[in-house]
Amino acid sequence: MKNFPPGTYGRQRLQFFPAPFRAPLRAFVGLVFPWDGEKVLVCDIEGRGWCIPSGRVEPMESSLEAVRREALEEGGAVLKDVQYIGCYRISERREIRWADCYVARVASLVEIGMQEESKGRQLVTMDELPAIYHLWTPLTKLVFEHSREVLKRGERAC
Repeated sequence: MKNFPPGTYGRQRLQFFPAPFRAPLRAFVGLVFPWDGEKVLVCDIEGRGWCIPSGRVEPMESSLEAVRREALEEGGAVLKDVQYIGCYRISERREIRWADCYVARVASLVEIGMQEESKGRQLVTMDELPAIYHLWTPLTKLVFEHSREVLKRGERAC
């Protein structure tokens, strides 16, 4: 199994565990890496800046349903071939939360569903990400690369 270095986000400590690992608790948030060819979709989110679609998992939905909803609301992206790629363990003080991560292909782009949340979207290459992404760290870079590798493995298997 690939080893990912720990990271931080403010006071939170982040650790990424690739699939097949599954969080021992229900994820509170879902993140999706939506690829369109060699470009990934990022959204300009109020208070965060440019990032992949993500958001809280609502009480009656799964993390998979949450990422499909968030991709549509924040990026106007209809997803296909959605696949679980791992999860983040997020710890702050004594609290531990989990974030499920997925990779997907962009089936189509439609109007952004939550314009009060998202100020826009763009498709960017891996080379463009470090200059715009809201939290570009060595861990972030490795998880983006991991998402692309998982998607490419799926393409080769077809």
